[in-house]
Amino acid sequence: MKAKELKALKELSVDELKSKLAAERQELFNLRFQHATAQLEKTAAIPAARKNIARILTILKEKE
Repeated sequence: MKAKELKALKELSVDELKSKLAAERQELFNLRFQHATAQLEKTAAIPAARKNIARILTILKEKE
């Protein structure tokens, strides 16, 4: 995730962040499923998705 994307995340509302979080969690589920069925080509996508989820959760906590 680049700095511009991180700044854009910080400007989103809480509801938008929650929907983005749900989408990222769904993406992580899909990546894990692909990994389990040996269809995943970029294995580095799983830790990247986890980090994106952590970033979103951090921003949500800051807004509370």
